[in-house]
Amino acid sequence: MKKTNYGVIGLLAAACVLGFVSPGIKSAEPAAPASDAAAAVKTEAAESEAPAQTVTGVQQLGAEMAKTGTGVSAVTADDWKDQYPLEYESFMKNNENDEVVDYIEENPYIKTLYEGYGFAISYGSARGHTYDIEDLYATGRPHKLANCFTCKTSTFTAKVLEEGDSVYAMSFDDIKAEVGETADEVADPFGCFHCHENTPGTMFVTHMYLANALGQDIDKVPAADLSCAQCHTEYYFDPETKATTLGYHDLASMNPDDILAYENTLVDGEGNQFADWVDESTGTRKLKAQHPEFETFFEDGSVHAQQFTCADCHMGRKTAADGTVFTDHNWTSPLNNQELLDSTCSQCHSGSTDLKTLVPQIQAETRESENRIGNKLANLDAKLTDAVNAGTMSEDELDEVRDLYRNSQFLWDFVFVENSEGAHNSKMTKKTLAEAEDLCDQALARLN
Repeated sequence: MKKTNYGVIGLLAAACVLGFVSPGIKSAEPAAPASDAAAAVKTEAAESEAPAQTVTGVQQLGAEMAKTGTGVSAVTADDWKDQYPLEYESFMKNNENDEVVDYIEENPYIKTLYEGYGFAISYGSARGHTYDIEDLYATGRPHKLANCFTCKTSTFTAKVLEEGDSVYAMSFDDIKAEVGETADEVADPFGCFHCHENTPGTMFVTHMYLANALGQDIDKVPAADLSCAQCHTEYYFDPETKATTLGYHDLASMNPDDILAYENTLVDGEGNQFADWVDESTGTRKLKAQHPEFETFFEDGSVHAQQFTCADCHMGRKTAADGTVFTDHNWTSPLNNQELLDSTCSQCHSGSTDLKTLVPQIQAETRESENRIGNKLANLDAKLTDAVNAGTMSEDELDEVRDLYRNSQFLWDFVFVENSEGAHNSKMTKKTLAEAEDLCDQALARLN
């Protein structure tokens, strides 16, 4: 059974909101970094001041677009630590979230479903973002192109902003040589730049593929959600440019069905239907879903998206010993924030709907469905493999089953890799899994 790490859920749901001032609130006079690494910027020692109180939900708009092609470089988290010690100290507590769950060991059927792809070789749960580069370098999955660095280091993000999408198509080893051959050599594994560019207190979109995907609808999304959405989305690598790309063009099409329909229209350089890889046993051209926390949280059925942002639930407000109020950058589950549960969540959740009771129930039901459908998909894989080898079905008949298999697995995977296990949007989660199972059943019926 897939194990849920509550710390990981909180981290992944808010991983990109590195707010030095309340999310969505801009500082009137941006502070300067206090280290030699940013010597070009005039520095002035300053103590952390208490930021304004967090504004919730739809009021937290106003993210800015990062600069492109203008000498962009990243100021690292270490460069800001003396000026913002409370935020930095809480950020470094992400090191405590160091547990890794081996999903292949806990869910053996995924080795069949991902056969021929890197996730059949190595697939462990995410942990604190301070481990991003260490985990990227240590994974057993092969990395061919630089696009694997997306979201993993501010240096890569700044390079894309400066040089454009051609950076994504560079070789992984060339970028590795540039940012650091070992994890310890990488200056900023995950830092403030992703969400603030180099202006603490102001939320920036530094990953332009998100802006391209949302179009004019980007102004409808709170800045604190946009920050998380830069990395916690379902993406694919464009078959021609190899750039990180999202499979939708507005909020209305940001749902599992429309994303699947869109990705099904793509073709590769050889004119074949786009696929992340081809399952050699069955000939199925498969898609690999990523980690669609943003799409899940914002999709129809979410009961919180219009009231709260990722930061409201996963980045608590804390008061230091000297009375300074700051935004906690130790990303964790709201279930670990008793003050939030008491002050906010309890207004709607009490008794049988108490979140510490309700969330585990939702997650247990989701995991049960994931495992049932995952095993059913593995059975489909075995039967389809037998049918291919037996030669008793025409290619057209086999292709019908392959298409059903491809679509079913993608919808199942959309939920399997979404790290809240149904907690972000239980209605959409159930609907998507039901669709996945129905498609799987249709495929099995054609093989019986």
